Amino acid sequence: MFTGLVEYVGIIESLDLSNSGLPRSERGLSRSKGDARPDSIGGLVPIQEGRIRINAGPLAAGLAKSGSIAVNGCCLTAVEISGECFSADLSGETLHRTSFGEMKPGTPVNLERPLTAMKELGGHFMQGHVDGVGRVARLESEGANWWFGVTVPDELARYVAMKGSMALDGISLTVAGWHDGTVETVIIPFTYKHTNLCSLKVGDAVNVECDVLAKYVERLIEALQETGVSRLSVARLIEEGF
Repeated sequence: MFTGLVEYVGIIESLDLSNSGLPRSERGLSRSKGDARPDSIGGLVPIQEGRIRINAGPLAAGLAKSGSIAVNGCCLTAVEISGECFSADLSGETLHRTSFGEMKPGTPVNLERPLTAMKELGGHFMQGHVDGVGRVARLESEGANWWFGVTVPDELARYVAMKGSMALDGISLTVAGWHDGTVETVIIPFTYKHTNLCSLKVGDAVNVECDVLAKYVERLIEALQETGVSRLSVARLIEEGF
């Protein structure tokens, strides 16, 4: 669990991607998109996986092997720690759902350690489970502040709410505008300076995590409709002013 308050901007030291085959004993099993499957002649379609190494600066001293850390909003497990650097494994699902596959050594990344019982909850509840990849639509200054616009995937549009919360590259932000599939947020100077935002440009990939509360409400409504227990729907809630 995270809050979306970036603690440190780390730097990718290395990103090694590789392909592996599916064991013969697992052929025919249903796998997620991006996983290996037998091809038409009995061979194997490769699955991409990898390992990332990040310089976390002083934050590394507070990390533990097998512990969690959010990297651009994606919850990863630290499998190795050496000095100020840690390494984490990337599964095919992680590479498919996030922007890691487009990154390269030298890329700045937002880092946040997990929420603890005594830690201030200053952002919003985040799981580190990235829902999809958006694209920077604009990053323009307005006085001392900045407008940050991100085009989100169509399947995530239903979770966007004006003045609601959304995590973009692990930063807890408030939706200040919503039009044509683009989320608009206002960035204060401190956030711009102390996150990876100052290194982004139009077209760059951004990890998107929607508010988990919205997803659970949606699923509960779907479950009620499936069982016929209630006629409650999103349309009815809107009609009643919710």
